[in-house]
Amino acid sequence: MSHTSTVDTTEIERIAAGIRRRVLEHTLTNNGGYMSQACSAAELLGCLYGGMVDLAPLPAPLIPPAFPGTPGPNGINRRSGADFHGPTSPSADRLVSSPAHYALVIYAALIETGRLDENALDDFNRDGGTVEMIGAEHSPGFETTTGSLAQAISQAGGIALARRLKNETGRTWVFMSDGEFQEGQTWEALNAASFYKLSKLRVIVDVNGGQCDGPMDTVMGIEPLAERIAAFGWNVHSVDGHSIEAILEAGADENDKPTMILCYTDPVRGLPILEERRPVLHYLRFTGEEEQARYQAALEEMSR
Repeated sequence: MSHTSTVDTTEIERIAAGIRRRVLEHTLTNNGGYMSQACSAAELLGCLYGGMVDLAPLPAPLIPPAFPGTPGPNGINRRSGADFHGPTSPSADRLVSSPAHYALVIYAALIETGRLDENALDDFNRDGGTVEMIGAEHSPGFETTTGSLAQAISQAGGIALARRLKNETGRTWVFMSDGEFQEGQTWEALNAASFYKLSKLRVIVDVNGGQCDGPMDTVMGIEPLAERIAAFGWNVHSVDGHSIEAILEAGADENDKPTMILCYTDPVRGLPILEERRPVLHYLRFTGEEEQARYQAALEEMSR
């Protein structure tokens, strides 16, 4: 029996709805947030944190610690956001999140799955805290530093290789955004993972087609992405990123190659009012009280 065969899809639907609602609520309170990322990645992150990735359970949600200071010699001040993924073990999976600007969305997923205290967002983007607006290695859910973008897949490849050398059976997952395929380092990492036959390395991508400067196909196109990745020797799935069943099925695929799951998503899914802001959806800041009131009404509708 595969691990994902026991995943509760109804629970994942609840997690995904909670992610969108919680991020919108925070965006309204703070007049800004990465809302389109919540809309596009809700089901994807719901699957990851809802059971597709085999993370150790926590006895209770963790309260985010204060920022311990920059790392020093011998690991002084080192703090990993992977603590929120539970204790490590040879058989447990590891999850490395790459797009640091998805931090608010990842915090919401951690709260919805009982890994992060529900009041943690009160410390969002405050000096002296770890609930960073742009996630860092000490932020909840982040195992490594990921800026500049596209570094995490290389680090995860190293983790996967080290785990194989230690005969560990757990898988190493990476969550990425499609914009990272505009970076040369991503392609070097694909090549290395294929060369070392890292079959327990799994990458899942939110392909929402957007970035800071607008639609990706007007900035730097990356398609045909599946064919390009497969040419590097990877096992590739392209799925509807809002189909929980399709994501779980792809995640359960066992292969002797590293596996890439491209989740094609809609950045306004679940919040149609966002459509008004196309083509630039990267960050939501309200233009005035009238627009904010309409989003407040959308939140109330979403919360019924």
